[in-house]
Amino acid sequence: MTALAADAHASGGKLWRMPRWLSAEHPFPWLAPITAMLLVFGVYPLLYAIWLSLHQRNRVKRVDEFVWFKNWVQAFNDQRVWDSLAVTFTYTGIALVIQLSLGLAIAMLLDQDRRGYGLLRALMTLPLVVPPAVTGMMFLLMEDGSFGWLSQNLYMLGIISPQNPILASHSTALMGVMLADIWQWTPFMVLIMMAGLRSLPKEPYEAAAIDGANAFQVFRRLTLPMMSKVIAVAVLIRGVDLFRIFDYVYVMTSGGPGTATETISAYAGRIFVTGNFPYAATLSLLTMIIVIVVANVFVRVFRVRF
Repeated sequence: MTALAADAHASGGKLWRMPRWLSAEHPFPWLAPITAMLLVFGVYPLLYAIWLSLHQRNRVKRVDEFVWFKNWVQAFNDQRVWDSLAVTFTYTGIALVIQLSLGLAIAMLLDQDRRGYGLLRALMTLPLVVPPAVTGMMFLLMEDGSFGWLSQNLYMLGIISPQNPILASHSTALMGVMLADIWQWTPFMVLIMMAGLRSLPKEPYEAAAIDGANAFQVFRRLTLPMMSKVIAVAVLIRGVDLFRIFDYVYVMTSGGPGTATETISAYAGRIFVTGNFPYAATLSLLTMIIVIVVANVFVRVFRVRF
């Protein structure tokens, strides 16, 4: 008699069974770990940020005092918040257009099965594995006004002058930061565009070739309409990521010169460093609300489906 049968005989012939909610058929054992992580690293920080935004630190009494919406009123009356939002929207819009255009163009060039193109597609992913802070430092050195390789070449071409270095000039600093972002994240757009191109049906292109359509007509009448949903998803993902840009700004300019490159996330980070955690939390929540509203409007307007 086996041990299990002996135990069943000793207990009156009844076998012990695991509770149904712990069995492999029930979703709870599989959802419990990720739910716990979501609560600890997602819900709790959000609730704590909301709690912080409704308080202010009394440095004399060393306690947090409940002040209702005083931090929110301060944020809406803070001109620097509006200026940083303008910089953020400008940065997001320009970088998104450039990355999308380059990503689609490069994807169409690499969408071939010739020898060596597979290696090129693999090499395109290398910038994605570099930490953003390292990328920012690399471009900071290349754009240095004294010895930067990129700056020296732009001086020789006459595009900029040594008296107005890229990152020290109010008119070029934002584009200088943007170059690091474009270099690192354009491959991401390439991968998405290439996946979309590979999923397109071949029959419309064969019919267009029979009808004598040229490359521009095929691109405008076939490729763009059929890629619209893929482009919308790519714009949504990158747009959300660009709006909360912080790494490159912090490493390359710290928001300068002046506030020329100070995004809303960079401004919140600067407030955080000063120890004003409630106001920094308020700015972070304001950024989250703007992202949620804009993203939902985008999804509804362009009918994005996942």
